[in-house]
Amino acid sequence: MNDIFETRDGPVSPVEIGYMSETFTVPLTGSYNWDYQVVDNRIRKIYELGKILNWNSTIDLDWSSKFSEKKYYLDPSLNPFKDTVEFKKLSSEARLAMDHHTLAWTLSQFLHGEQGALMVASQLVNCAPTHQAKLCAASQAFDEARHVEVFNQYLKRIGVMYPIDSNLKKLLDSILTHPSWDIKFLGMQIIIEGLALAAFESLKNTAQDPLLKEILRLVKRDEARHVTFGVNYLQDYTPNLSPSQIKERENFAYEACVVMRERLVNSQVPSEFLHIPESEARDIVLCNVVMGEFREILFANIVPNLKRVGLLSASLEKRFSKLGIMKYVDFENADELSLASLETPLFKDKAS
Repeated sequence: MNDIFETRDGPVSPVEIGYMSETFTVPLTGSYNWDYQVVDNRIRKIYELGKILNWNSTIDLDWSSKFSEKKYYLDPSLNPFKDTVEFKKLSSEARLAMDHHTLAWTLSQFLHGEQGALMVASQLVNCAPTHQAKLCAASQAFDEARHVEVFNQYLKRIGVMYPIDSNLKKLLDSILTHPSWDIKFLGMQIIIEGLALAAFESLKNTAQDPLLKEILRLVKRDEARHVTFGVNYLQDYTPNLSPSQIKERENFAYEACVVMRERLVNSQVPSEFLHIPESEARDIVLCNVVMGEFREILFANIVPNLKRVGLLSASLEKRFSKLGIMKYVDFENADELSLASLETPLFKDKAS
């Protein structure tokens, strides 16, 4: 199958099934919890918010709205390839197509990442040790299913979907197959979803389609709740770990951040449209000032949250400094992760 495949409804061939279906083995230890007492704490409040702030992608989004195929989905001035000789040689039609495929690649990674989050959340329902954590994880699983649905639906409007990036796949595999439930929390709630918060906000600010902006706003609200869940739960759990366990989790966090930095480089689409090697396309992206700042700020949630949960030793700080992301260690970002923000209604017309 080609790297790019068209989205469509209908039956699939045996070859496509073999490509799209993949199995893996999980060394997962589940746990019952027979203590159903409800503690009035922040975890309970997050679960309650999950019940109150559900949204329905079918009726709460205006899918009848049209976005002209002759318009750019993304701000052309932010294209890191706009000044290259190869890009300037492209026809106006090819430039537009490159824009559409660039967005398709980005949203495809969002879609695949949301499927990974759905699967991790379902694992946490089994292995999270407390009653309230299981309820929160179940609520999150429903959120992630909705995110898979909405990104898939939007990609159908574009008409193109890309396979999962190898770096994102590597991290998801690591989280899904890890035997420790708290590392699943760490990898998904703190690393992947913390990064997603910034990625969704960045795309929301540069996207041209109002429907896509609204999708990203709603998904981002859910993700903020998930990150808050992870931070609050791990804050209570991490102090009980041994020094060797702390070190293992810090190493996991560092390696995950390195992988996610690589995942942010889209070299496939420019390589195909500009007929340049992917390595050259990657170098252009990495040398672009705007993209460099974008790659760094994506970690603005991750670094301070690792500090909050007790997983930021001097050794890890030194390694993060080499990545250029320690500048965010005291970044508050309290607005979107505070209960006051999470409690605000999703829709103004439904606030009463």
